[in-house]
Amino acid sequence: MQQGIFSHPVWRAVLICLAATASEAAPPPITITPSSDDTQATSSDSLFGFLNGIDRSSNLFGDLWGLRSALSPYGISLAIEETSEVLGNTSGGSRRGFEYDGLTQAVVQLNTQRAFGLYGGLLNVSGLQIHGQNLSANNLQTLQTASGIEADRATRLWELWYDQKFLEEDRLDVKIGQQSLDQEYMVSTNALYFVNTMFGWPMLPSADLPGGGPAYPLSSLGARISARPIDGVTVLAGVYSGSPVRNNSGDPQVQNPSGTSFPSGNGTLSIVELQYSYPSLGSMVEPGEKPPLGYTYRLGAWYDSEQFGDERFDQNGMSLANPLSDGLPRQHRGNFALYAVADQLIWRDQDDPNRTAAVFARIMGTPEKDRNLIDFSMNAGLVIHSPFIYRTDDTFGIGIGFAHVSPQAAALDRDTSVFTVGYHPVRSGETFVELTYQYQVRPWLQLQPDLQYVFNPGAGLANPNDPTQRINNELVLGVRANILF
Repeated sequence: MQQGIFSHPVWRAVLICLAATASEAAPPPITITPSSDDTQATSSDSLFGFLNGIDRSSNLFGDLWGLRSALSPYGISLAIEETSEVLGNTSGGSRRGFEYDGLTQAVVQLNTQRAFGLYGGLLNVSGLQIHGQNLSANNLQTLQTASGIEADRATRLWELWYDQKFLEEDRLDVKIGQQSLDQEYMVSTNALYFVNTMFGWPMLPSADLPGGGPAYPLSSLGARISARPIDGVTVLAGVYSGSPVRNNSGDPQVQNPSGTSFPSGNGTLSIVELQYSYPSLGSMVEPGEKPPLGYTYRLGAWYDSEQFGDERFDQNGMSLANPLSDGLPRQHRGNFALYAVADQLIWRDQDDPNRTAAVFARIMGTPEKDRNLIDFSMNAGLVIHSPFIYRTDDTFGIGIGFAHVSPQAAALDRDTSVFTVGYHPVRSGETFVELTYQYQVRPWLQLQPDLQYVFNPGAGLANPNDPTQRINNELVLGVRANILF
């Protein structure tokens, strides 16, 4: 019986789908620090000269033995960040254990004004070196993957774009090139403190867009316009290649292993986002008046013009679970979704302005139930900055994520139980809760213990090691280290 269940083509397709659409997005944000105090504090020519200012430098290696100060007159800035973590499930999952995974990010930017006098231009090139193992794929089988840096081991190009500002007060800018959309769209600034992937690039586009969409570690060719018609209001709009890979079957990272294939011509992904922030840039606070509790709200939508396979029926209208089916899903032209994001500051200590509390929420849904594995996803949480007195750079967060399997995909599970002998659970939804704490050891070093608990892993997927029952709920523990070089 056990062998029969997972040898069935539908269940093989489910497991392949989980592997191929595993959401991998939103590595820790990397900060590019122009040559300044770091240069003065750690500019010694000796091999270990950086140790002289290691307690106050924002980078472990300071001026990189003179490299940063040498590049600065030419408008070139360099940032290197290593994220290493050990995560493991102590209960539940298809198996238990801990895995190490890591990510090295390198970003080089050229400021055209400093380089040759052209105001408002910025050229950006970034690369990734991904190492270690993938806990979510190896142990958890979750939809909402445990870490935003999990990906196939590789050294790859990430982004390559040019951005040019226009008009007074930089009210318009245009970006052209290879872009990762999780860096600008659907972003909750408070959610980025968490480890789970879903606080970066959401579950719905990760599961439903070709290749998981142009998000870490992938990107797509395209053009984006950012306009600020009035203070506090920003409009983002972009058109990108419909898929970050040429072939939408199998693992997208295998289809584009180095990030240099630059696929185009198979369709387009269009996205627009309206942002409103308060207080806006340049807002004044009257003497004696308390600073307002700020907020940012975002509304957006995306449309992809590529072909999307039906989650239940084949080209002849027959269930894909039927042994007589040809196994080729009915094709649908186009796909879209709507989303909303809110970041709201709710408290500020009157004696210490560094101590604040903020809440966030992000929801996304699509009415296209027939062509999508996930039809609704949600994230929400609370973030407290400086939770303890005198720990001004520490952050505590508690968040939740939820993903709902579409009725069409659930109907396929029911069909499978009709046509195949054995236990066939019907997938519904997956929920996780995360508690995390970022401890700032040094300006260049951050440690982050993390706890996650997953309810109904895989939305109710049968355990491949014991197909007579679902995968049990999972407790995931671990610690992450961020080091800025």
